[in-house]
Amino acid sequence: MQHSITFIARIAVFSLGLMFALGQAAQATSRERIEAFLETTGFDVALESIALASASAPQMVGIDPEGFGSQWTRLSEEVFDTEKMHETAVAILEQTLSDEALTHAVEFYASDLGQRLVEAENASHMIEDNDAKQAEGLRIVADLVREGAMRVEILKRMNRAIDSSETALRAVQEIQVRFLLAASAAGVIDLQLDADGLRALMKANEAQMRQSMQQSALANAAYTYQTFSDADLEAYARALEHPLMQQVYELLNAVQYEIMANRFEALAARMAELRPARDI
Repeated sequence: MQHSITFIARIAVFSLGLMFALGQAAQATSRERIEAFLETTGFDVALESIALASASAPQMVGIDPEGFGSQWTRLSEEVFDTEKMHETAVAILEQTLSDEALTHAVEFYASDLGQRLVEAENASHMIEDNDAKQAEGLRIVADLVREGAMRVEILKRMNRAIDSSETALRAVQEIQVRFLLAASAAGVIDLQLDADGLRALMKANEAQMRQSMQQSALANAAYTYQTFSDADLEAYARALEHPLMQQVYELLNAVQYEIMANRFEALAARMAELRPARDI
């Protein structure tokens, strides 16, 4: 399950809100099946990659993390504890992911194509050099466009299936609002706008943000799936468009968005603990 490469792109892959997902749950699923599901689909690695998004948090409040030395590394590791995030996800999915949807997703991702896709996606979204990854993805897209390749449309189709309602855009905006408000409350920044003002500002810049997210998602997909044939990717697009797979993505992405928003709020609150590093 692919992830993008900047803060915006990393959280723009999934869709729909947590409360909607909770309301759609059919029946509880055992922890053992959930754990196997996470490993088979690669969502366990996707959860781990949330921690990589913390690197872009200081940019939103105009702070250079290098000025805090090892304090920043320690803080981000404590807040984005991968075991705790994993436990949170499992606890929610136990109560919300239906056996029918789980079985459908596992059957696809356990196939030869599914496992090759998971391997490529896991490797892609754990890459820490986001700038290099983005640049390479954009280069691949530019080459495909010059060639008039149909592959670009296939990649766009996959991305639409992942976020057919553009809910990712709303989630990105809400996570940023929650982070900035928490940073302001902690005294990390002097915020001149309230929540409504922040949302209005983001609404005014929505078109630009949407374009940036779409570009990032396309570049990420081009990079991640560069070794796959067009036929493989068409098969993947069809799989993603299946109603049961749509349910799975809606739920997994809602869980991921909620975990990210929660962790970024916690990070903002604790950034007040940081003190500039001193040379000795």
